[in-house]
Amino acid sequence: MEQKKSPALKNAVTVLVSIFIAGLFLWLALKGLDLEKIKSSLRKANYFWVAFAAVFGVLAYWFRAIRWNLLLEPMGHRISSSNSLWSISFGYLMNLTIPRSGEVARSTALYGVEKVPVDKSFGTIILERVIDLVCMMVFLGLTLIFKFEAIKSFYDNSGFKPNPVVITAILAVGIVGIILFFKFKEKFRRFSVISKIIDFIDGIFEGLKSVLSLKHKTKFIVYTIAIWICYFFASYLVCFSLPETSDFTLADGCFILVIGTLGMIIPASGGIGAFNLAMKFGFMALFISMGKDATEGGELGLAYSFITLPLQIVIMLTMGLISIPMLAKNRKI
Repeated sequence: MEQKKSPALKNAVTVLVSIFIAGLFLWLALKGLDLEKIKSSLRKANYFWVAFAAVFGVLAYWFRAIRWNLLLEPMGHRISSSNSLWSISFGYLMNLTIPRSGEVARSTALYGVEKVPVDKSFGTIILERVIDLVCMMVFLGLTLIFKFEAIKSFYDNSGFKPNPVVITAILAVGIVGIILFFKFKEKFRRFSVISKIIDFIDGIFEGLKSVLSLKHKTKFIVYTIAIWICYFFASYLVCFSLPETSDFTLADGCFILVIGTLGMIIPASGGIGAFNLAMKFGFMALFISMGKDATEGGELGLAYSFITLPLQIVIMLTMGLISIPMLAKNRKI
């Protein structure tokens, strides 16, 4: 009985911690701002642009599903785009409950409908995260070129001061760990439990290597660009819904996408709180760089976040809830 309760207890603690983090960040986001002005901005918003942004949000799911197929193909797994789409949707739904649980849920869901080994598909998901990081760095580079003052202001006011020594140490430990794993893994295979862990890690690395043997590299690049174009417009078009931000440029849109992505990295359920705080600081930085009032920027940033974040959550819930019967229908016994 204790073994059955342990995972449930762990999940409950994880959910409570994520809710606490969300609440703390939401409190910090709302602190010191005029809620009536934020409410007024929300009432004046043109939600046509929000609906338009939602189209790009859903399109990103589809492009990601097709791209996942390309990563799985070199390992001998040709899956249907619909099963790929619903597995991804189910993973995002799980992220709303337990942060970072979506990756495992997505691999498990795909195994149920396509019998792709979880370790291999999980490896491709890790690869996707690496590629997403590279794409985000591209947008960050563009933002540094066109909105340097805004980035500098955001860095100065966010309170985030990463320690380069700590970051270097973490990277060094990770690299040494990978080297030692490949050097000594065969010696530990005589232990059955460790052997299973090694097999799982091997499967992950096989998934990571899939990008090297892609049959359709051009398609992969095109779909990757399409995904991030969709992300860009899903965030940028919402700016047109608020009169005060309807004149934001494409460069402003790049800045907002980068800051929003950073906010979503924080392990809070659905990005609640963390995304709102990131947008508060982000819009304050934008307004400072434009010579405008920082407080007004913070209020508009929160108004923007109270439109964009619910939009993302509605898409996750809608696609995720649809995925449950679709995955059950296509499940292979």
